[in-house]
Amino acid sequence: MDTEMEALSASELAELAGVTEAEVDRLVGLGILVARDGAGPFQAADAQKVRLATACERAGLPMEGIAAAIRAGRLSFAFLEAAPFRRWAVRSARTYRQVSEETGIPLDTLGSALESMGFARMAPDEHIREDELEIVPLLQLGFSSGLFDLAWTTRLGRAHAEGLRLVAAAWADLYHARFEGAVLASGSDQRTAMELAARRSVDFLPLTDPALLAIFRRQQELVWTEELVERIESELEAVGALGRPGRIPAMSFVDLVGYTQLTEEQGDAAAAELAGNPKDVFGVQYVGHRAPDGVNGGDLRKLALDVRGRMGDGKPAVVAVLSVNDGKPGVVVALNDTAREWRLKAGDLVRVAAEKLGGRGGGKDDVAQGGGTDPAGSDEALAAVEHTIGQLVTG
Repeated sequence: MDTEMEALSASELAELAGVTEAEVDRLVGLGILVARDGAGPFQAADAQKVRLATACERAGLPMEGIAAAIRAGRLSFAFLEAAPFRRWAVRSARTYRQVSEETGIPLDTLGSALESMGFARMAPDEHIREDELEIVPLLQLGFSSGLFDLAWTTRLGRAHAEGLRLVAAAWADLYHARFEGAVLASGSDQRTAMELAARRSVDFLPLTDPALLAIFRRQQELVWTEELVERIESELEAVGALGRPGRIPAMSFVDLVGYTQLTEEQGDAAAAELAGNPKDVFGVQYVGHRAPDGVNGGDLRKLALDVRGRMGDGKPAVVAVLSVNDGKPGVVVALNDTAREWRLKAGDLVRVAAEKLGGRGGGKDDVAQGGGTDPAGSDEALAAVEHTIGQLVTG
């Protein structure tokens, strides 16, 4: 239903905004909402004014105070008629019950899925929002195919809601600082700033959604590629095509960083020293080691595997080794079988470390690798792995 410029009665506006007609009349009486002349005194944009006023009252703001500020010329809800706010959805003509019956999605499942995405759970005979309707086809296909269940849908919904809320918050900060801030700094009042900022943002509207999708697709590419590499690695490992020796001497990492040429025996002694002096973290034997600068990712991995191999499986063991190569920190985490039995995962631990390095990481449960761009976080990264082990073991 295209109601953007359609003249609406008080009851139609109330239905669109999800309130009672009495609430619309109250807002008109206070002067917060202005009725136009004619049989249809309202437009769809007025629904956002009703919603904002309702949100203010729910937050504890006195409606009479808002009305007084409007009469004094310090506030106005007119800025909500601008294009940026017309993008916000209103109630459709269909109810949640009707959508459930049409799609075959049980009412409770439909409500739970939408709630996980940030929408309010409503009564079955309330009208569903237009933006919720855009999500319904995905839910219908997912549930009807058997590929989605409520647990996975809830996980996806929460991830999208939490991630996109951070994006929306950053945009709100930018809007206030750069769109409204300059107007306020010039001495204008809040009403003028809100109205001018809304008009200034119009040119950005057709550009933000494509940019948001482009960023998402790039992140999707990175994550999916990482996962595909791990699967291919697992397959090669299963058929013995990786060509990894059973034990790799620690010689490989010390020779590459400008050290005097060491014998393999001396390199082995260095790895043996690391393996022989772990830190006990609530029963987990932890080796957190910063190798000399210049060790590349491959050799860092070899070192971690060598130290892990020397620690055996008698106790849970976690090895985290880190080095800065060409100004970029890299980290490898390796676990023995006993640590995995304790429900520890290398992929989870390396992600914690990589975050401190300003990057990301991932891998299998027994060995994982990551990196970043901030060498200053190196010591903090190793400490974060230790802290996370303690949390997981005791939690």
